[in-house]
Amino acid sequence: MLSVKEAESIILELVKPLDIRKDTEVVTLKDATGRILAQPVTSDLDFPYWDNSAMDGYAVKFADVESCSAESPAILEIVEEIPAGVQPKSAIASGQAARIFTGAMMPEGTDTIVIQENTKREGNCVLVLSPPSRSNAFVRQRGSFYQAGNPLLEPGIVINAPEIAVLATAQCTQLTVYRRPRVAILSTGDELVPPDRTLQPGKIVDSNQYALAAFVASQGGIPIRLGIVPDKPDLLKEKMTQAIATADIVLSTGGVSVGDYDYVEQLLAELGGEIRIRSVAIKPGKPLTVAAFANGCTYFGIPGNPVSALVSCWRFVQPALRKLSGLSDNWLPTFMKVRSRDRLISDGKRETYLWGQLQSVDGVCEFQLAGGAQNSANLINLARTNSLAVLPVGQTAIASGQEVDVMLVAGAFGR
Repeated sequence: MLSVKEAESIILELVKPLDIRKDTEVVTLKDATGRILAQPVTSDLDFPYWDNSAMDGYAVKFADVESCSAESPAILEIVEEIPAGVQPKSAIASGQAARIFTGAMMPEGTDTIVIQENTKREGNCVLVLSPPSRSNAFVRQRGSFYQAGNPLLEPGIVINAPEIAVLATAQCTQLTVYRRPRVAILSTGDELVPPDRTLQPGKIVDSNQYALAAFVASQGGIPIRLGIVPDKPDLLKEKMTQAIATADIVLSTGGVSVGDYDYVEQLLAELGGEIRIRSVAIKPGKPLTVAAFANGCTYFGIPGNPVSALVSCWRFVQPALRKLSGLSDNWLPTFMKVRSRDRLISDGKRETYLWGQLQSVDGVCEFQLAGGAQNSANLINLARTNSLAVLPVGQTAIASGQEVDVMLVAGAFGR
């Protein structure tokens, strides 16, 4: 049985990023949110595009106002008013000024802004009562934030709201991004029925198909739902063959333990899969089968219990998806050390993950254990889970008020 770290290392060694030569597509800016940039972006525009005012006030020559005071104000003729978005009409000569507003283009001949609080307007003249601290005061100079032709955004990053703002500003309206990873999802077991089917005695509603599809979508992947497959080797083999041929990653739930109806590992071998992982010292989620195929597909056979399935995805599938998707870094889960509000217990035999919520209490981040049983079959108290407390092998308890390592789960604090 592998340790969690050993399993993580094998998975990341196994999964290869999408190929920049064939796994990209061009999208428009409005469709780029959440996509991963595949090529570097530059712009042929400076930013700011031109010298502009950072304040409401008057555009002046610094030499005209540098020695003024309230007792001896500089008196300048106002020859133009320049709102934002309007190109100045006149060059400003010595002894003149232009009324200007925030964001407006600086007129030719000026180098400084006098903010309106330091002036007094008299007819078509302005009295400057206090000199700016320096030349170029309150002027955003062309190219001071970005110069045309320089790298703007590097490949391998997720395009979210801040990046969209940068790209729109630079008029980058078409982008090359990685395609979305395709993830096939199938649930195995004669006992399973879909949520819209009448529940008969002895049957179980298949929540995994929906939960794992939501997980895949939260990671930017395309979930391919292949439905419920009964415990019949021929049918299961047919569905697994279809999944392996069409997806980058396959997630199947159930059938990976050692019961009489657990066929997944045997079928993976028959289909030519190289089985790299069979079980991991983690609770929940010990039975984990990971296999590699010659076409590049990675198969994850994960437990059928709903909590085990999600913990397996958060801990092992998420890094694989992130690496596959073209992200340049940040593949691994994010861990934080915080105070626990509850006593946390484990048998110490396996690395144990307890689900709950990170909360801010008086400005301090704390972990609160989900109420009810911490049982891998109890998915009811999973609602609002945003983190997992981690107890390492050998540690059986963490007292209330003590620090604990917690792992942020997919989608909890953004991708």
